[in-house]
Amino acid sequence: MIEVLVADDQAAVRAGLVLILGAAPDVRVVGEAADGRRAVELARELRPDVVLMDVRMPVLDGIGATREIAGIADVLVLTTFDLDEYVFGALRAGAAGFLLKDVDADRLVEAVRTVAAGEGIIAPKVTRRLIGAFAGRPAAPPGAAGLEGLTPREREVFRCLGEGLSNGEIARRLDMAETTTKTHVSRILGKLGLRSRVQAAILAQETAAGGRGGPGGDLTPPGPG
Repeated sequence: MIEVLVADDQAAVRAGLVLILGAAPDVRVVGEAADGRRAVELARELRPDVVLMDVRMPVLDGIGATREIAGIADVLVLTTFDLDEYVFGALRAGAAGFLLKDVDADRLVEAVRTVAAGEGIIAPKVTRRLIGAFAGRPAAPPGAAGLEGLTPREREVFRCLGEGLSNGEIARRLDMAETTTKTHVSRILGKLGLRSRVQAAILAQETAAGGRGGPGGDLTPPGPG
């Protein structure tokens, strides 16, 4: 079972999310929080697999709560607002995913499963904006200095992360076991000082957009075939 903590300051919204998630046979809601501070407390106490996190909440907002929870559980941010400061703030804080509240029920449940499996997920509308923003940024992004420490195989995995590929897709493309892929992703995060595979994917996109390959080879995404 995937254990989920739901954090939203609106009781009606929380009830709806709990109802949607509770209908999935492999998901169990283990707690609810009406503010960010309570979400952090419950995350530490309950150790859920995924925290479904709103952004605008009292006491401690969702960004601050995500920053404290990211090392405890995977955080999937779900908000009405797709403002840039929320998107970038959530991803910098270590969120594993970012979805808008207009997502349908099936997509929401699948997103929870994806995040629980160690993957990252970002709403398509948000992804387009992220890529567009990175394309115009000349400065080296946080984590870029660690690229030279990646092995050739880790660089291949890193490129695949930038394309948004899942662990299974990376394993098939690079002809290796999925467990090996997970190990490579974990090592990449450690070497680059990142908190989630989403951050790694964004760094890969930004690095490619700026044409920065670093020592040892080009890091731009490979072309078809």
